[in-house]
Amino acid sequence: MLKIIIPTIMLLPVTLLSPPKLLWTNTTAYSLLIASLSLQWLTPTYHPYKNLTQWTGIDQISSPLLTLSCWLLPLMIMASQNHLQHEPIVRKRIFIMTLITIQPFIILAFSTTELMLFYISFEATLIPTLILITRWGNQPERLSAGIYLLFYTLISSLPLLVAILHLHTQTGTLHLMILKLTHPVLTISWTGLLSSLALLTAFMVKAPLYGLHLWLPKAHVEAPIAGSMLLAALLLKLGGYGIMRLTMLMTPISNNLHYPFLTLALWGALMTSSICLRQTDLKSLIAYSSVSHMGLVIAASMIQTHWSFSGAMILMISHGLTSSMLFCLANTNYERTHSRILLLTRGLQPLLPLMATWWLLANLTNMALPPTTNLMAELTIMIALFNWSAFTIILTGIATLLTASYTLFMLLMTQRGVLPTHITSIQNSSTREHLLMTLHIIPLLLLILKPELISGIPS
Repeated sequence: MLKIIIPTIMLLPVTLLSPPKLLWTNTTAYSLLIASLSLQWLTPTYHPYKNLTQWTGIDQISSPLLTLSCWLLPLMIMASQNHLQHEPIVRKRIFIMTLITIQPFIILAFSTTELMLFYISFEATLIPTLILITRWGNQPERLSAGIYLLFYTLISSLPLLVAILHLHTQTGTLHLMILKLTHPVLTISWTGLLSSLALLTAFMVKAPLYGLHLWLPKAHVEAPIAGSMLLAALLLKLGGYGIMRLTMLMTPISNNLHYPFLTLALWGALMTSSICLRQTDLKSLIAYSSVSHMGLVIAASMIQTHWSFSGAMILMISHGLTSSMLFCLANTNYERTHSRILLLTRGLQPLLPLMATWWLLANLTNMALPPTTNLMAELTIMIALFNWSAFTIILTGIATLLTASYTLFMLLMTQRGVLPTHITSIQNSSTREHLLMTLHIIPLLLLILKPELISGIPS
């Protein structure tokens, strides 16, 4: 653990002391080294926990998410280069330092074996994200987006803190491994029901569940590209990971608590997919699509079978890479046309033909076409849900249909059609952007060859 966390923290002096010419080169190269070092976490093992220290340990659920979070740091730094071009060097340093500060907290949140430390790092990721959105966003509305994000997260996570402290007074420990061995504390009583509700709500807001998702489109639309990638790829996964971790502890969880969450998640997947068909704003469309994908993850982790857990795990990883790639593509459009409105950025295929290829690939992975891990994950989740109740196939079926239709809608609107008259000259696509897209899509295409790395099944 420390051989990743300490180099990540040492990235801070690198950003502070690098000469201005080498600032981007040094930070990108260094974080890519850390990312390639973090791939060793994926090695399959028979032990329940790898790299076990006193407070942290990596098991099959957290190792893919940890590798994903290390992998995305260089990509975020690469994506932010263009829009920070004209900023003074001090601000560039502060921006990169904000990105790097989030990293140890996310790594701690995913790898901790102790609930209190998990809560602290879960909350600590909020502060740098808030700084990113409210300082480097594009429009004045970023302040209201930041307030939405802050208050949604804080109001929902206070009950989580109370429930964790209650759990501690009941059992005397918060260590996950010992909690698995103790008798289940949350019995089927009003107290148990309310405390398990409190444990879940914070992660439901973070994940986000339909109905508690209103902060997400706002935050995504106002955030800079690195903020969007961070939110979509990692912070939403914190919610899903928390649900998967804590539903294991709530063994005699009553069905009364299951049903509202399950129905909201599946209905939300349906609703947000149909909202996507009516969107005019590109970033907001991608944000709503991630709500519908995470709805499937929530539904799967609520029914707590092996199949559904592994499906949720694979979907979280593949959605992290896919939606991050879509945000990067939307950002390349935005940097050239300075508009996110779909009507004003039509017909870019003849101008940027290679970018159109990336758009096609990203959209096909988003609508879960074989051979992508997205398809494998969605099929696994749907089979698990169908096995739990045959009625869910109606909701999930319509949701996939709508997903395919809004994805194709997005592809046709951005790439096909008549070129708007106000676009006279446009920048060429740079090597940096192509490298960025390649580093997003290569893991997606390679993981289908060995999906058990990310399936969360101890191999």
